[in-house]
Amino acid sequence: MLILRCPAQLQLLEETLRKSLPTTLPVLGTVMTVARGNPFSHEVLVDSWPNFSIVLTRLRPEEHRDPRDHYTNQLSVFYRDKGALQALLEGTEAVTRERAFQILGMQDGLDQAVQEVARARGLKVE
Repeated sequence: MLILRCPAQLQLLEETLRKSLPTTLPVLGTVMTVARGNPFSHEVLVDSWPNFSIVLTRLRPEEHRDPRDHYTNQLSVFYRDKGALQALLEGTEAVTRERAFQILGMQDGLDQAVQEVARARGLKVE
């Protein structure tokens, strides 16, 4: 996953996400915040640029104090392709399993994908 830091990239991403409202709302707010100074230490990740299939926003890993606190490890996701979501959950370091986390999104199939990956790994999902 690539971390977007360039203001021009963040602005282009913001414009692209606005075209898919309301499903992009969970990530759009964070993208806008990061593009405007990032006072809350978040980061924006994409699988590729500029033709991304998935956008993930999260608190910077160095800002985590308690690995059991799923509120500070809150992730927001927007995906164009369910396969990209599966790949994110199954094999990237972007979603670490060493700490509890919440994943937010407004798309159909998100809960099902999380449940499938958790079952395959023998993990508990609430």
